Amino acid sequence: MVQRVTYKIGDEELILETGRLAKQANGAVYAQYAGSAVIATACASGTAQEGLDFVPVTVDYNEKYYAAGKIPGGFIKREGRPKDKEILVSRLIDRPMRPLFDVAFGREIQIVPTCVSSDQINPPDILAVIASSAAVTISDIPFNGPVAACRVGYVDGEYIINPTYEQIEKGDLEIVVAGTADGFTMVEGGAQEVSEDLMLGALAKAEEFIREMCHLQDKLRELAGKEKLPLAPLNVELANKEAIEAEALPLLQVACYEKSKFGRHDAIAKVQKDIAAKYAEQLEDPIQAKLFNSLFDDLQYNILRKGILDRGQRVDGRGLEDIRPITCEIDVLPRPHGSAIFTRGETQSLAVATLGTALDEQVYDDIDGDRREHFILHYNFPPYSVGEVGRMGTGRREIGHGNLARRSLEPMVPSREEFPYTIRVVSEIMESNGSSSMASVCGGCLCMLAAGVPMKKPVAGIAMGLITEAEGDNPYGRYAILSDILGEEDHLGDMDFKVAGTEDGITGFQMDIKIAGVTTEIMQKALAQAKRGRLHILGIMKQTIAKPAEKISEYAPKIETMKIAIDKIGALIGPGGKTVKAISAQYGVTINTEDDGTVTIYGKTSKATDGAKAAVKGIVEDPEVGTIYNGTVKRIMEFGAFVEILPGKEGLCHISKFSRKKIGAVSDVVKEGQQIPVKLIEIDKMGRLNLSYIDAIEAQDNK
Repeated sequence: MVQRVTYKIGDEELILETGRLAKQANGAVYAQYAGSAVIATACASGTAQEGLDFVPVTVDYNEKYYAAGKIPGGFIKREGRPKDKEILVSRLIDRPMRPLFDVAFGREIQIVPTCVSSDQINPPDILAVIASSAAVTISDIPFNGPVAACRVGYVDGEYIINPTYEQIEKGDLEIVVAGTADGFTMVEGGAQEVSEDLMLGALAKAEEFIREMCHLQDKLRELAGKEKLPLAPLNVELANKEAIEAEALPLLQVACYEKSKFGRHDAIAKVQKDIAAKYAEQLEDPIQAKLFNSLFDDLQYNILRKGILDRGQRVDGRGLEDIRPITCEIDVLPRPHGSAIFTRGETQSLAVATLGTALDEQVYDDIDGDRREHFILHYNFPPYSVGEVGRMGTGRREIGHGNLARRSLEPMVPSREEFPYTIRVVSEIMESNGSSSMASVCGGCLCMLAAGVPMKKPVAGIAMGLITEAEGDNPYGRYAILSDILGEEDHLGDMDFKVAGTEDGITGFQMDIKIAGVTTEIMQKALAQAKRGRLHILGIMKQTIAKPAEKISEYAPKIETMKIAIDKIGALIGPGGKTVKAISAQYGVTINTEDDGTVTIYGKTSKATDGAKAAVKGIVEDPEVGTIYNGTVKRIMEFGAFVEILPGKEGLCHISKFSRKKIGAVSDVVKEGQQIPVKLIEIDKMGRLNLSYIDAIEAQDNK
């Protein structure tokens, strides 16, 4: 039986429907708003596995080209591996939902949201979040939801819920907020140097919509919800738990506060190994071994949290607001166009900038419409960065972290018109112990400045954490906000958020909250503390490089841009492109001509680019009387010399125009092939050019 609930948003209705499509899934919901629609399914495996210490959930968001009335580009006309955008939306769905599944369920869960209709006006990702949550909510899969999401834009001084693509493009802020009816749990987005107060206002604006969307899903569950499957909790206790805990606790209280990451790891591992040896016979049972390891995780969790809340003591001995030591280096690699090393404590990014041409732009062919990006950032996290052996490759984490760093830097990257290069930044994480994405922001900024990219302002980023403890009825009776968190603090904390920006405002923001309903007071203090940390980091970066390098690398392509009259475009291109191809081949350059008359010339050397530019000028420019040209003597005659002032355009410099004094022969003054300054003094009735030689002194005076 088909069941449907609706909610009015502006002039359109958001529709959630079940019972018509994908009825064999544990749960399936069709969501539609205006011309965009998503079908989301949720399935669980048939058997449960006891003792899992994680939730085996996967989210596979996918977009069909037919949704926008398109056929995939390229040789293969079938949707292939997930595109970066699909992976980013999958993460957008996964992050707020994953904590709400009970680990005791013990079954694999797969959520598959599919965009089946796109009007290219309303982004389908918010529909995908709501539909995915609704599919699980009405299914028989245990879930502590529902969750919902909305996008908040800030356009012309007003907040807009779920703006269109056009409004997003115009806005100063674009964030996606997700959460439950009790409060938000995830925030992600970018901005044009907005204030902390404006960001808080956007979060407040999102809360009401999210609450309404959660209530809408509850209505659908009342109409079509299934009875939930049972959990499969592990009903086995760790034998000798109290004795093990009593012995381990004092040892771990020392081991957990070793200064270095590997020092802590080795000290904790030694305590665990020594105690395990005493209970070796008991731990031969795999379940007992798993419970033993879980106890050690819990002990570390409690030790570190209590140390922060009771004594303000962090694992590496820093104060709550202290930033780890930072070093910045630039021009560390000989051939790349710009390079930098940004090191913060035990986190290090080798960032490299490459300048390319318009032909190097990233081209996107998806249901949002074809588009090109002239700023690209790629993030790599090899296993050696944490001292491990593992597979190399680009996973969802790399794509997500790279996207955050790109969004944080993009508002300060010059436009194509201001800087006609394609810019690619690659952040290679050399070491990691806390917020390598924010290190990529800092390193990316440094390497672009070193490459001579005229960034509007330097950008830095910082990762923050939160530890809370209830007191009576107040769930946030005690709390501590941590600046520049370590990996352990990220794992044990209740919230981690990353803030990037300039001295004047926020450009990138990402937050994951593991507890419900963080108060506005906490958020205000956290954002203020993050700003102080960001300004501290910017101050250190500016000591290394504060402004773009004056010159770009000699190894970068040379680009010249010029404007020609629109009616001259045909002459430049020539029949069948013959003329422009000939110039490109002669000088070894690439020439790109826009409909508005903008001509961009890309060459490997300045000589090649300058030569091609002169050739283009010769075709599209008309000689002007009174203009001084640096001409080339082509032929010497008894009565004068023919001088080429523009490619293909020659004039006569009569012998009488070479000197105020009488000369015996033109060859006494100039030679063939010599470049000489000449002035165009006349274009006669037959279109012939008459020139006058300008000697070195007069030429200098004219300059």
